Amino acid sequence: METVSIATVDGYELSGLRHAVIELLEPIGGMSAFIRHGDRVLLKPNMLSAKEPDMAVTTHPALVQVVAELVREAGGVALIGDSPGFGSFLRVAEKTGMCDAGRNSGATLVEFKEAVELQGSGMFRSIRLARDYFEADKIINLPKLKTHEMMTMTCAVKNLFGAVIGTEKAGWHLKAGSSRILFARLLLEIYQIKKPVLNIVDAVYAMEGNGPGSGDPIKLGLLIAGENPVAVDVIAGRLAGIPAELLYIEREAIDVGLAGAVFTDIKLCGTPIETIPKVCFKLPDGLDTQFGLPDFIVKALKLHLTAYPAADQESCVLCGVCRDACPPGAISIKKSGLSIDNSRCIRCWCCRELCPHDAMQTSRGALLKAFQKLSGKNSL
Repeated sequence: METVSIATVDGYELSGLRHAVIELLEPIGGMSAFIRHGDRVLLKPNMLSAKEPDMAVTTHPALVQVVAELVREAGGVALIGDSPGFGSFLRVAEKTGMCDAGRNSGATLVEFKEAVELQGSGMFRSIRLARDYFEADKIINLPKLKTHEMMTMTCAVKNLFGAVIGTEKAGWHLKAGSSRILFARLLLEIYQIKKPVLNIVDAVYAMEGNGPGSGDPIKLGLLIAGENPVAVDVIAGRLAGIPAELLYIEREAIDVGLAGAVFTDIKLCGTPIETIPKVCFKLPDGLDTQFGLPDFIVKALKLHLTAYPAADQESCVLCGVCRDACPPGAISIKKSGLSIDNSRCIRCWCCRELCPHDAMQTSRGALLKAFQKLSGKNSL
C-alpha cells in the first residue's frame, strides 16, 4: 500500500501554512523521516513562467519557503531549482516569488544549466536531466495541481519534466509529444531515474480550464503529500473530479505495473477524502474525442476529431515566443499575422502554454464541436 496524506488550509499565510504542512507530514513520519543531517535537498517547484503567484500558474512561494525551512530544521541544506519553459531563470524566480522564498528561508536558488546523460528504464535508452537535479542527495517535489492541455492534468509526475534543461524540452516534445501515451511513458521514465523522496502538492489554489498556463484559479484549500508521485497524482485526480480515462500518466503507470497507480492500493490519511467537497474541474478546450475509437477511424477523421491551436489576432503581438517554442516548427509569422500549419502541428500545446499574452486560442474540428454541443460542455 502507498500512503497519501491530505490536509486542509485556508490560504498562504505563513504561520497557518506551516502548521498545515506539519500536520500533513505527521502521518507519514514528518520531515525528519525523509531528511538526514547534511543532505543536499533540492526543492523542485513548478516555475513554468514569469507569472504572479496568485495566477496559480506556479507553485506558491509561501509553500516553498515553509518546506525549505522545515528541511533546514531537519538538518538539510535546502536548494530551490527548476528549468522554466519560457524566460530567464532569474526573471521567473523574481516574478513568481521564488527569490523571496529563498532569501526568507536561507535556501539557495539553482538554475538548471548543465545536463547529464542517463539511461531510461523502458522505451527511452537515453534521457538527459539537469546535473543539479540528478546529483542532489534528495529531491522534494513541489508541484501545482493544474489541468494540462496535453496530459489533462499536471501534478507530481509531470512536474519532474522540469528536470529536463529548458532548451531540450522542445526536442522531447517533438520526439514523444505526437502521442499522449508515449509522452506519458517518457514522464514516468524520468520519474524512475531519480525518484523524489517526498511530493507535496500545492492545491490551496489550483488551476482548471486551459491549464497549465492560461486556465482559471480555483480554490481547493488542500495540500496533498506522499512518497510516491503516481499515488499522489491518483488522489489529486480524484479530488479534481477528472475522469480516470483522461489521466494518461496514471493509465500508463497501470499498464507498466508501477506501484501507486490503483486507487484501492492507496492508504489515505489526514483529512478524510469523503469529507472534502466534490468538485469537477473544467477541462482544457484542447482535448479530443478519440478515446476508444479504432485507429483507422481516428486517422481518417483526425481534423474533425481534434482541437488545434489558433491565434487570437487581436491579442497577438507577434512576439515570436510560440514560433520559437514550437517543436515541429509549425508556426510562422507573416505580414498578415501568425500562421499555423495544422498538418505539422503535434498538439503538444507548448505555444499556448508559453504565450505571455494569452493570445493562443483553440480551433475545434467539426465532430469535436458537435460532441461538445451535445454534451452541453466546453470540454470533455
